[in-house]
Amino acid sequence: MSSLASKTNPVPGAAPLGMALFLVSLAVLFAASMVGFLVVRLDAETWPPPGMPRLPHGLWISTVVLLVSSGTMHWASRSARDGDQRALQRALVSTTALGAVFLACQVAVWWHLVSLDLTATTNLYGFSFYMLTLLHALHVIGGLAPLAVTTWRARRGRYTPEQRTGVTLCAMYWH
Repeated sequence: MSSLASKTNPVPGAAPLGMALFLVSLAVLFAASMVGFLVVRLDAETWPPPGMPRLPHGLWISTVVLLVSSGTMHWASRSARDGDQRALQRALVSTTALGAVFLACQVAVWWHLVSLDLTATTNLYGFSFYMLTLLHALHVIGGLAPLAVTTWRARRGRYTPEQRTGVTLCAMYWH
């Protein structure tokens, strides 16, 4: 196989395999973070510690936003598979917008808790909260950049039912 052929026709499955391996490494990072949180949480006599605010209900809003964005990303994948360019574009724009809404919700929650004097340096409760939510926010930010590129490419008709790797990789990451 010539080097030109390998650039235009990559080995089928190589990109999804690479993404899957990357996602496994992220899963290990998230799992280690959750184990750390559970160790702190289970060691505490009371949770939250006395005098600390309860976590805002805005976290539920951001959770719902992410669940809906998973649905719009699924819509994008299905639209790419079916060759429905208009639906693909709408679904990708919707997913990108919902990712931005999630980040705005996170910032609002952080702002609220800081106003209540709960920061990452207050205690392990604050540290655990900010560490987990910041890690999740960084993960969403990491998905928005390729999602924006994929959306831009979709708006130019670059995806077909036969060639939709960018959409597939974004869906893998987003879910």
